[in-house]
Amino acid sequence: DPLQLELATSSKRKLRRFIVIDEVVDELYGSKVREYFEENNVQHKILALPTTEETKSMDLVLNILQEVQNFSIDRRTEPIIAIGGGVCLDIVGLAASLYRRRTPYIRVPTTLLSYVDASVGAKNGVNFLQCKNKLGGYTPPVASFLDRSFIQSIPRRHISNGLGEILKMALMKHRGLFDLLKSHGKYLLDTKFQSYSGSTDHGDAALQTTRIAIETMLEELAPNLWEDDLDRLVDFGHLISPELEMRVLPSLMHGEAVNVDMAFMTYVAHVRGLITAEEKEQIIQCMRGLELPVWHSGCSWPLIKKALMERLKHSGGQPRMPLPTGLGVAEIFNDTSEETLERAYKLWVRD
Repeated sequence: DPLQLELATSSKRKLRRFIVIDEVVDELYGSKVREYFEENNVQHKILALPTTEETKSMDLVLNILQEVQNFSIDRRTEPIIAIGGGVCLDIVGLAASLYRRRTPYIRVPTTLLSYVDASVGAKNGVNFLQCKNKLGGYTPPVASFLDRSFIQSIPRRHISNGLGEILKMALMKHRGLFDLLKSHGKYLLDTKFQSYSGSTDHGDAALQTTRIAIETMLEELAPNLWEDDLDRLVDFGHLISPELEMRVLPSLMHGEAVNVDMAFMTYVAHVRGLITAEEKEQIIQCMRGLELPVWHSGCSWPLIKKALMERLKHSGGQPRMPLPTGLGVAEIFNDTSEETLERAYKLWVRD
């Protein structure tokens, strides 16, 4: 906005920004970020931190807030900027929401998972007492800046990890997205979601895939931003995975744990007669094509039962189990018997 630009540059007060960046991202892009602020004559403080599931704690939030206090930002005009993966965006979001009760912040996702998932919506949080995101709140960012060029420097496994959350949206809400993943999954992994002219066989699969994933996510989240309604299709893959992910850290990444959960729930849907054997097979083969795990030894029957008990506690006494009823369509069920779950589990383990 030219008017805003004029106001910002004509102001007597120098522009100031506080940036939290994941330490790995800082090694790769930190010099460019510093150059950007220097060229634009912005006084800045860049705090590089290790942001992983293991460090995702209130201690790190308090470290950030101590530095914010030292830098002394104006909470109305100087948003905190978070540059990193989903863990970084979650931690900074919580820190910003606590500082002076609410300080604006901006999300800059640098992994595929955070690009299509953590960048969207209002939630933030940290792990507590070995429980995933047990402390947190709902404070949306003032903006999310999406730039796929960050994704080219992340390892292939991280791309696959992000594809888990994209597949979730495809299975729940969008047959076209499922078909895109089935046809172009390997290409997206090989090209790391970069857009190349001249790849006529694939069109701009990266742009199409990310755009549809984000649009369907927004469609689902926007009317229910504060989760007043606990019936949420976006919870698919998130009934068992929080328990599994924290139990086996660091052997499974978030999207991988979500996919193990989705694979099991695909079997539940099949045993219930909601999807055919052929549809089940198509889903599992698509997961394999995206190089996602479809089973994990840590996902035992006792763990599944414990996770579903936890689910009941936090979702108003109902399991609210999203299940596919076809490819790209789904419903939420509250009447899946333990016998059905056990049959599905045995079939899943056998396969």
